[in-house]
Amino acid sequence: MNWKTTSLTTLMLVALNVSAADDAQIKRGQYLSTAGDCVACHSLPGGKPFAGGLELPTPIGDIIATNITPSKTAGIGNYTLEQFSDALRKGIRADGKHLYPAMPYTAYAKVSDQDIKDMYAYFMNAVEPVDTPTKATDLPFPFNIRFSMAAWNLLFLDDKVFVPNESQDTEWNRGAYLVQGLTHCGTCHTPRNLLMAEESSKELAGGDVGTWHAPNITSDLNSGIGGWDSSELVAYLKTGETLGKAQAAGPMAEAVDHSLQYLEEGDLKAIAAYLKAVPARHNPADSKPVYALGQPYDDLASIRGVSLPADGDKMTGAQLYEAYCGTCHQDRGQGSFEGGLPSLFHNTAVGRSNPDNLLMVILEGVKRGADGQDIRMEGFAHTLSDQQVATLTNYLTTHFGNPDVSVSAAKVKEVRAGGPTSHLAALAQGAIAVGVIVVILLLIWWARRRRQS
Repeated sequence: MNWKTTSLTTLMLVALNVSAADDAQIKRGQYLSTAGDCVACHSLPGGKPFAGGLELPTPIGDIIATNITPSKTAGIGNYTLEQFSDALRKGIRADGKHLYPAMPYTAYAKVSDQDIKDMYAYFMNAVEPVDTPTKATDLPFPFNIRFSMAAWNLLFLDDKVFVPNESQDTEWNRGAYLVQGLTHCGTCHTPRNLLMAEESSKELAGGDVGTWHAPNITSDLNSGIGGWDSSELVAYLKTGETLGKAQAAGPMAEAVDHSLQYLEEGDLKAIAAYLKAVPARHNPADSKPVYALGQPYDDLASIRGVSLPADGDKMTGAQLYEAYCGTCHQDRGQGSFEGGLPSLFHNTAVGRSNPDNLLMVILEGVKRGADGQDIRMEGFAHTLSDQQVATLTNYLTTHFGNPDVSVSAAKVKEVRAGGPTSHLAALAQGAIAVGVIVVILLLIWWARRRRQS
């Protein structure tokens, strides 16, 4: 082989190695983007991936998820790596305008430079461009002034990249990196203050996601996941189900379907290891582990031969249970023998002191899969009245779950309508009005002082 042939071969090998490295980087970027669950918020059900348009409800109004495909007209196709990084980690778009923290840049701020580069490579090279613009977010004053987010960031954004804790092992640090960063668990599971910032002192102690409740996932034995072993946590993250404890629904089911089920076993184990070590946050209302409450119960014989009332709102809990629940969950709430239809006792959905998730499951059902086509349970929002849902819920919690929980028809009506009304916008507007009045009074005082002098 002469030198020309050797040189040509070498060049070909170099080219192949570069190509392989690029492919590996893109594949890694795809994995990281999946861990970050980008597709869930930036895609409409049945629509093109990452094309945006999904309306994300927040206490200050709906925020429209943007198109993050590499379209040069409607997406992020013109973003440089630096601009991509600034959007993910600082909440600043390429045009310099600020993003709202519904996009979890407060968590993504911890993502490493290399992971950002890999994600950029994936989005720019492997995502299909979609040239369809999304509707602009239109929030009420003063939240429509995006620059106000600069002040919010000064108060609440920790823009430091994750630094490993040398006193912890590699698995714990990997779990901390994922939970605090890419998988942004705190975005849902950490309570927020009046200004909608996460309360860092209550990390993962439970938060609200619209009408759903993201539960306490600290190491507390009763309120959190202290009584779960690591294999149960890994199984739940992978499948959304752990027999005898919980099933994912609502936003958590989406996280499993779009993101968590695709993570490598090692990463799931790392997440479990970190969660098991998070300082416990206890809710005094939880006297036992929420999954350990309830027992088999059967009083259906007592309603045999009893005529149903003419007014459906007068139906008893037992009558409602037999009509709408008993076929699947069986006469004593034990579920199906193989576990495909879950038991209602020893079930976190029925045992929690916060009944919102139980109400939402009754109203909306349980839908799984990327497009919600896998219907595990039909919802009864169009079948049952507010009073019937309240009666059924109280029957379920009394006999199969937490007997201290009591739900009214008014509570069901509130949840059905989208949850309690937020007064955050009105408070902000009022605060600004007071500020303006104070400034005007100070100006008047200053002008009078000048005339007197």
